[in-house]
Amino acid sequence: MCVESSEGGPRELTGQGGANRAELGTWRAVEPWPAATWLAHVNVPWWIAGGWALDLFLNEASRVHMDLDVGVLRRDIGDVLVALRDWEHFEARDGTLTHLRVGAAPRVDVHSLWCRPMGTASWTLEIMLDESDGKFWLFRRDPSIRRPLSTLTQLGVSNIRYLAPEIQLLYKAKAFRPNDQADFERVVPRLDTAARSWLQDSLTKLRRAIRG
Repeated sequence: MCVESSEGGPRELTGQGGANRAELGTWRAVEPWPAATWLAHVNVPWWIAGGWALDLFLNEASRVHMDLDVGVLRRDIGDVLVALRDWEHFEARDGTLTHLRVGAAPRVDVHSLWCRPMGTASWTLEIMLDESDGKFWLFRRDPSIRRPLSTLTQLGVSNIRYLAPEIQLLYKAKAFRPNDQADFERVVPRLDTAARSWLQDSLTKLRRAIRG
């Protein structure tokens, strides 16, 4: 990992040869429950995303998760950053982390922020930035795929909201690593008919868009 800094300019952490998460520093394995404390004063919607969202849906642990993803609407990120004012935040894009200055908004081509409390070395939280249009959530890879915001999340038994499992699986369909395949196999059979149908239709639409 190389670190670049300039007086008054952005700090960048760049993985050698691409987006290798390990090259950009270690992650602290965190469960979802502390997020409720960190974001207790946030008055905009937020939710658990990633593999933890699927575990909360199933109410069972699938594996050890090496990081914790929290989703927010891009339009609400300012409120979240104010609540985490004692943290430092980096824009994550193409294997490079760029320090986000206090009061600045993430660039439009940045879809996640890596975050850690000031004075600590390990990353603690990845904030995922979701797109929206009025009362609708938009899938950024194909904005024609959308959902009412009222159906974006579900409430877990721990009273923590998590991303609807069919939406999380749609995000996972891009890379489809072994863990993603395992997630599909254990989650899809547990989806209700409407969620399974929405996921199938969205995957079909996405494949058509990719083929052009």
